[in-house]
Amino acid sequence: MRVFIAIDIDEAVKKALADLQSELRSKIDIKKSDAKWVNPQNVHLTLKFLGEIKDEQVVDVCNITKDVAGRHNSFDIDVETVGHFGGRSARVLWVGVGETCDQLLALQEDLEGQLASAGWPKEKRKFSGHLTLCRVRNSKAGFKLAQLTEEYKDFKLGTMPADSVCVYQSQLTPKGPIYTVLGNYELEDSA
Repeated sequence: MRVFIAIDIDEAVKKALADLQSELRSKIDIKKSDAKWVNPQNVHLTLKFLGEIKDEQVVDVCNITKDVAGRHNSFDIDVETVGHFGGRSARVLWVGVGETCDQLLALQEDLEGQLASAGWPKEKRKFSGHLTLCRVRNSKAGFKLAQLTEEYKDFKLGTMPADSVCVYQSQLTPKGPIYTVLGNYELEDSA
């Protein structure tokens, strides 16, 4: 079973992401097949991607996630800045999330550490909170999209609440991924 742990995105941010995707597509001359735009209803803030795990390990993942969530207060996250991964030719276009949010970093580090103690390897790359807008399939299109992100360095989409952490199953299909919630664990009320 393919599993990841994430924070859900509220409807207002999903709507704003859809509007941003439309704006970006209207500004760039690329073929439809050059980029796979993520359905805003499927966007989430991934804290940890575990990949394929055994079915019996799901209980451990859910218990660890529940314990970690219970130690952290809810908080708000700023959604801002359009950027990309992949150097001069973008492979992934994203909107930044929580770059300076200490609560988000603490939550992710705690989760990463607890999962590592239970046997899942730590991520080698530094955590970079982001919401994926599209995955680029063509290097020429990637170059154009990378240049376009320069116009959006000071972009501010809004603020979203982080009040729970979800464990998801991800099933890949030809029509796109299907996400199923395996567990949803509330963060402590900070009020």
